[in-house]
Amino acid sequence: MKTTCDLHDEFGALLEVLPFGLTSYGGKARFAGRVETVKCFEDNSRMKELSQTDGKGRVLVVDAGGSVRNAVMGDMIAGAFVENGWAGMVIWGAVRDVQELRNLPIGVLALGHIPRPGKRRDDGQIGIEVRLGECRITPGAYLIADEEGAVVLPKDHPAPDMG
Repeated sequence: MKTTCDLHDEFGALLEVLPFGLTSYGGKARFAGRVETVKCFEDNSRMKELSQTDGKGRVLVVDAGGSVRNAVMGDMIAGAFVENGWAGMVIWGAVRDVQELRNLPIGVLALGHIPRPGKRRDDGQIGIEVRLGECRITPGAYLIADEEGAVVLPKDHPAPDMG
């Protein structure tokens, strides 16, 4: 199977390379799929909403403002993502329930972890361009993650052959 390094060699400047510093928390180190986006800040309301939708072939990218003061996802929401077939998620923020996340068959990359849960203010937006560091990611883009990191192809580009 091709790695993110192989994809970078193949596609170069077409790719967005997600910033250094994301840690793998999920039970799967490799995951890929079409992107859905959420922008939120210390509020997991939109994530909970999306966790109830069909995620087959999709990856959630969450711009939580880089905050690690409150976790925007824990084991219960992650479990719902698993039940609905999501491939994985990248969270520019914090998660919680680390041991439980490691036992779930889903990819999870995040900036950090903290026991404090997110707030529920019914805030946030779904399906908009988000920023993770200097990377701009749009809904419909194609994200590939592995042990080396994560890369994103533009939404108008076909999914790469991972053979």
